[in-house]
Amino acid sequence: MKATGSPRAGAGLDWFDTMKSKYRWPSYGMCTMCPDKLPHRACGLSSTYLYYFLSILFFSFVGVLFSWLVFSPYKSLSGAVIAGCQPDNEGSWSIGLYRGSSPFSLQPLEATNKWVNKTSAWPIANPIFTCASVTSMTRPSNFVADPFMFIKGSKMYLFFETKNSITMQGDIGVAESSDEGLTWRYLGIALDEEWHLSYPYVFEYEGELYMMPEGSRNGDLRLYKATGFPLQWDFHKTLIHQPLVDASMVKYSGHYWLFASNFNRFNSRKNGQLEIWVAPSPLGPWKEHTKNPIKNGPSSEGARNGGGPFVHDGKLYRLGQDCGGTYGRRLRVFHVVTLTKNSYREVEVSLNLEQSKKGRHAWNGKRSHHMNLHQLPSGEWIAVVDGDRVPSGYLSMQYALGGAALLLLLSMSVIVGLVTGYGRCFLPPLSIMLNGSKRSIETLLPCVVRPQLTTRLYRAVSRLNRTGSSLRKKLPSNSYLQYVSGLVCLVLSVCAVCVVVNSFFGRNGAQDPYPVDGHYSQFTMIAMTYDARLWNLQLYVKHYSRCASVREIVVVWNKGIPPDPVLDFDSAVPIRIRVEPENSLNNRFKPDPLIATKAVLELDDDIMMTCDDIERGFRAWRENPDRMVGYCPRLIEGNPLQYRNERYARSQSGYNMILTSAAFMDSGFAFSKYWNERAAKGRAVVDELFNCEDILMNFILANQTSERAVEYVHPAWAVDTSKISTSAISRDTQGHYAKRTQCLSRFSEIFRGASLKKWDFLSRQDQWDN
Repeated sequence: MKATGSPRAGAGLDWFDTMKSKYRWPSYGMCTMCPDKLPHRACGLSSTYLYYFLSILFFSFVGVLFSWLVFSPYKSLSGAVIAGCQPDNEGSWSIGLYRGSSPFSLQPLEATNKWVNKTSAWPIANPIFTCASVTSMTRPSNFVADPFMFIKGSKMYLFFETKNSITMQGDIGVAESSDEGLTWRYLGIALDEEWHLSYPYVFEYEGELYMMPEGSRNGDLRLYKATGFPLQWDFHKTLIHQPLVDASMVKYSGHYWLFASNFNRFNSRKNGQLEIWVAPSPLGPWKEHTKNPIKNGPSSEGARNGGGPFVHDGKLYRLGQDCGGTYGRRLRVFHVVTLTKNSYREVEVSLNLEQSKKGRHAWNGKRSHHMNLHQLPSGEWIAVVDGDRVPSGYLSMQYALGGAALLLLLSMSVIVGLVTGYGRCFLPPLSIMLNGSKRSIETLLPCVVRPQLTTRLYRAVSRLNRTGSSLRKKLPSNSYLQYVSGLVCLVLSVCAVCVVVNSFFGRNGAQDPYPVDGHYSQFTMIAMTYDARLWNLQLYVKHYSRCASVREIVVVWNKGIPPDPVLDFDSAVPIRIRVEPENSLNNRFKPDPLIATKAVLELDDDIMMTCDDIERGFRAWRENPDRMVGYCPRLIEGNPLQYRNERYARSQSGYNMILTSAAFMDSGFAFSKYWNERAAKGRAVVDELFNCEDILMNFILANQTSERAVEYVHPAWAVDTSKISTSAISRDTQGHYAKRTQCLSRFSEIFRGASLKKWDFLSRQDQWDN
């Protein structure tokens, strides 16, 4: 049977019009079986193609919009070498430092207020060592974990597992510190074998240095001897011919005791088994404890070692991992009450280690599974601890979630198309007949799908189309149920698109801090408010307290009954309410000796930005701590001076003022200058007009230096709720600008000779000031 003619057949543009088929084609792109051999009807673009094309277009738009709102457009400056710090299913482990008067009163490094002036780390904060600290181009690292510290003379050496980003295998790396662990210099790879290595337990015996790393994949526990400390180690002997995991030893009661796990032992429970071995010396011979396995229960009971055992006040303690829920969830410590060759008993005691409430924004927000303790000659205890911001297997979970959301999205699109009739299911024909030929030619489908399944596929597609037609007839047109169902499907589809984009392109979802030369620090946030704006403040605290580098939030309370810092706020950091006797905008810059950080972020409680924007601003300030770095640029010029908005500064391609409604500054320097006697007249103007304290600060800082005093950082997005708040002083824009123009005139008289220098946008190499 010949195909009927088509208007396009003469032009030779449509090969469909030149073929015979045992299928009819009601429209292009959609075919159904044709038992009666009727010819197909030529038509334009089919509704099916149009439906799916528009669906893809709409969902692509939603995905791009979601990416624009959620993902930072700025490149992360982690300092990692090329190919390093890649997303890894095992996690993103880092190493931190803790100090205290005893193993049970340890505080994180930032709580000790140690300053490193070279990198503007005031104070320096955890983590002290990350994958970015491994600076080798040929051996980049995905993460660093299992830290062990060895003190030799005035120097500290950090041995750790580093997962090679290229080979995806664990090696033993080493770093060095000359300032009691505040800063570390990566030295290189101390040990690399053909199998995975981790848990590098280092000890000294009879004047020689030894390392006992975990290499259970090789089936034994090996001992290495230093031939050129700390980078050269040679195999010394095999201690135990069993695949022991996380082996640590300690000398106690005249014997050497080795704690380890053997998950290859019959009936052994993963992460829930513990064995003990005993020997007269660390070189052996080692014999099993008569009660082995000492533990063999749930993984949450802390059986697997979480670092080396330690002795405190004559008592022996063992560190264990709680792996309930995820591998390495938290550390537990046990007091070893009885330890002999024939008996063992331990009881859990509290470690009192502070747990972060910042979740993925904290370097150890999700888990911590290893600690190594040392007592310094001064009597102080120091510990290196690893931590991770994501659970084990997070990449697999993300991809599985994204795949499920994508499947849901495709299913919803097909179902809606079937029910509405705009998106029918179709398959290509099994065979076609060309003009002038009496033989049918098979299409690609029988080659791709086994012949016995071809008929089933067509039956399934046909059944789907009939089901869609049946549902379409049952649903009354223009009914309430039809509109609600459509809305529900639309919402579900949009949510699915967001989940897909976030799962496949959102990395670990954390907004990491930006280090300066590998060092992290913290700052204090200051918000000035009063009782009518409490709801603003509660949202402010809940959001910003989760940002990685926020140390404390100080609320300057100007009027009304102050809130309870514990009961009224959901905060991940300490909240301090500073009640002021007078309602004055000058209170924002009042010197506060209780602020522990050098950097403060003055941020109004009606401005919402991402944590990534905050962290970028903090990094920019640490690079130039003598400047005020902020997010709201203004250009003040004219004769007389006139106050204008940011659009004017953009139109003139420059700025000379940064509003302190969102700005970083050195609190010690800026606050003292603001409350200097020379600024008294300016503060009086602020009290008189109840405005312009931020303008006054700009004049004061410009009067203190001939160099640059302000710097701008562009936020990815910012929401100013003052425009919709009835309690904001800037709600009346015209009146607000008139007052500020008046302030400019009066400040110019007070600070004669003070020049607000203009600076161009896009002056930073990273283009953060675009």
